[in-house]
Amino acid sequence: MSDSSNSLRTVSIIGTGVYLPEKVVTNEDLSKIVDTSDEWIYTRTGMRERRLAREDQATSDLASAAAEAALADAGMTAEEVDLLIVATLSPDMFFPSTACFVQEKIGAKNAYCYDLGAACSGSLYALETAKNQIACGAVNTALVIGAEKMSTFIDWEDRSTCVLFGDGAGAVVLKASDSGRGIMKGCFGSDGSLANLLWTPGGGSRSPMSHEMLDRKEQYLKMQGREVYKHAVKQMTQSVLDVLELNGVSSDDIKCFVAHQANARIIEAIGKRLNVMDRMFMNVEKYANTSAAALLIAINEAVKSGIVQKGDNMLLVAFGGGFTWGSSIVEWSK
Repeated sequence: MSDSSNSLRTVSIIGTGVYLPEKVVTNEDLSKIVDTSDEWIYTRTGMRERRLAREDQATSDLASAAAEAALADAGMTAEEVDLLIVATLSPDMFFPSTACFVQEKIGAKNAYCYDLGAACSGSLYALETAKNQIACGAVNTALVIGAEKMSTFIDWEDRSTCVLFGDGAGAVVLKASDSGRGIMKGCFGSDGSLANLLWTPGGGSRSPMSHEMLDRKEQYLKMQGREVYKHAVKQMTQSVLDVLELNGVSSDDIKCFVAHQANARIIEAIGKRLNVMDRMFMNVEKYANTSAAALLIAINEAVKSGIVQKGDNMLLVAFGGGFTWGSSIVEWSK
């Protein structure tokens, strides 16, 4: 059988955008509602503050604002988008997809749309999915969005989880390219046997909405932090090594490593294991963990700040509930 990979198109990111809610909640603010302190939170997570969306904002509102920013950055209109994917674990509702609401809000009438659920790894999974659709010629342009309103299903009486998350959205525009390597081959994995270490157990078909389910607070995110930390460091470190080997790229060739912004201690552990701490990007101090939005927000900041420039290689790695994890290398083309 012939190798069809030679006929695949190179795919590049040609625009980035973010939306971050105006409301800033500091560690000191949280200390007024739960038994915690700035010192307790910062030493364990590296977080100082996070953003919270307004009550009248849904995830699609955050996603739409980030999408419009990314399209403007790419110099494109919404009508030019062929595929629209929203990665989220906090959708507007069970159905229709949040992506369909975004389509209507921004006027992407020619796109087909769907949501992708891989928790905090979601935007990286969506990036890979959209890249493959463009590479094989199925579509020409894709809009990938990671958006979360985490504040809607966090137990604000649980200090072990409520301090960790924030709201926000990031977006990227993808298009076929004539030069460079663009988005290279990715490495992905999952382990469903560990799902109960990080999940929201109630509200679905397993444990439907009921007074009893709400009394048990199963509608809120549950996490066994120490176990999640251990697996996140292990899987993301290995995934970085795997994607470097797969693409024949040395760690010395990477200008910037962008890991999922879940916790500064996790990022530092990965950086030290790989001996690349001086090139690990972090903004978790400002935004906390924005789940599927975090990676795309970080990409935007790394590029807009000038850390990553045209021709530089950026390595992306993520880990989330499921468990899910993955990595990808992007040669920046803009």
